Amino acid sequence: MRLIQLTDCHLHADRHARSRIGVPQRQLERVVAAALRLRPDLVLVTGDVSEDRSAASYAEAARLFSGFGCPWSWLPGNHDEPRLMAECRHFDATLALGERRLLLLDTQRIGEEAGELGVARLAALDERLAEDTRPTLVAMHHPPVAVGSAWMDALGLRDAAAFWDCLAGHRHVEAVLCGHIHQAFSGHGPASAGRVPVYGCPSTSDQFLPGSIDFAVDEAAWPGFRVIDLGVGKLETWVERVAP
Repeated sequence: MRLIQLTDCHLHADRHARSRIGVPQRQLERVVAAALRLRPDLVLVTGDVSEDRSAASYAEAARLFSGFGCPWSWLPGNHDEPRLMAECRHFDATLALGERRLLLLDTQRIGEEAGELGVARLAALDERLAEDTRPTLVAMHHPPVAVGSAWMDALGLRDAAAFWDCLAGHRHVEAVLCGHIHQAFSGHGPASAGRVPVYGCPSTSDQFLPGSIDFAVDEAAWPGFRVIDLGVGKLETWVERVAP
């Protein structure tokens, strides 16, 4: 089974609106075209679909994602308006991945850049993990680990320690997928939780400069997406870049 992750599209109602160095609409169209050639079985969009929180931007995103011809799902990022997203397409909590499951978590804190699960969402996650011990992937917008950029690490998942405490009791979590960071990333959680791999994904729009102390755009890096191939007892993943 092939899962493709897209993230941080930052679309506007105005299809010609520019970001810092590109046009998000055009960038996303090219990323979708490249990802389509890899024939995904499922497409996952890990938040910040819209920049202006407009109904038109979500409708356009849904149109493009539906063009894959396979199931797709999304979750909200800090820039998103969940009500408008849900009106356009419902949110999934759990998706089947053959012999695996994919759990989608909402880490949005309304009006804030950083994310948080909170007590109720963590309790629900604990219950969902306990009810089924098949190999499980977890997807969220905010990274639950430091990525090495000081400004971005201040805007990650605030209750990451509680998240990993939850996962420590459920050793069937195979990987965590996140957005928000606008760059390729590979890391892992703490040893106490089994050093679960954590994978970040390039944005379909502008990229952020890895390892930066302050906010910086990586003008040399192209938009991209992550490919996750799932076989019996194995997971392989890599990043694809697309000329803007």
